[in-house]
Amino acid sequence: MSEVEQASAPDPEAVERAIEALLFAAAGPLSAADLARRLPEGADIAAGVGALRARYAGRGVTLAEVAGRWRFQTAPDLAWLMSEERSEPRRLSRAAQEILAIIAYHQPVTRAEMEQIRGVQTSRGSLDVLLELGLARMRGRRRSPGRPVTYGTTDAFLEHYGLASLADLPGMAEMKAAGLLDLNMPADFALPDPSRPPEDEDPLDDGDQPEFHQDFLGDGE
Repeated sequence: MSEVEQASAPDPEAVERAIEALLFAAAGPLSAADLARRLPEGADIAAGVGALRARYAGRGVTLAEVAGRWRFQTAPDLAWLMSEERSEPRRLSRAAQEILAIIAYHQPVTRAEMEQIRGVQTSRGSLDVLLELGLARMRGRRRSPGRPVTYGTTDAFLEHYGLASLADLPGMAEMKAAGLLDLNMPADFALPDPSRPPEDEDPLDDGDQPEFHQDFLGDGE
């Protein structure tokens, strides 16, 4: 390089600082061509990038090459500091909410009774989710042919909805005010009383366990 070229070439430290500023401000990695378009003509991009890599070696932030482009990123051994655990609330599907409401008011209730009340077949997965979340449980067996399993709510259900007991479930007046019941209900209509003692239910047999459609509670093996 001639003395004239040396005199006109951008200062290496200034190029290094400019590259540093561009990479910090960029929304994504920048290529050598991207940097060259922003820097004065004749800037030695390779030398500036090399100097930055050496400067940031061993620091909390390093200069890394990704697919032929450059970016600053957290040092690999410190990546764990950036991780965050969050509890994502799980939303119940409309079907699961309907089934839970039926269980809450009609317990002890069988799967067949749920389907009769809803008028559609009960999705096994929807009931599985309620059992998995601990909002519903197997209560016993109905004293009828086949001895079907009955379902009821749990203490976790009361805690989730802020109820002291099943007697605190919304009554007819509250449900009408919320628009959940037709204002012109038949005169003899009454909400089921889930707090009543069951008269046609036997305790579960030893070994009765929920049969999940999917293994929600397994260990992943």
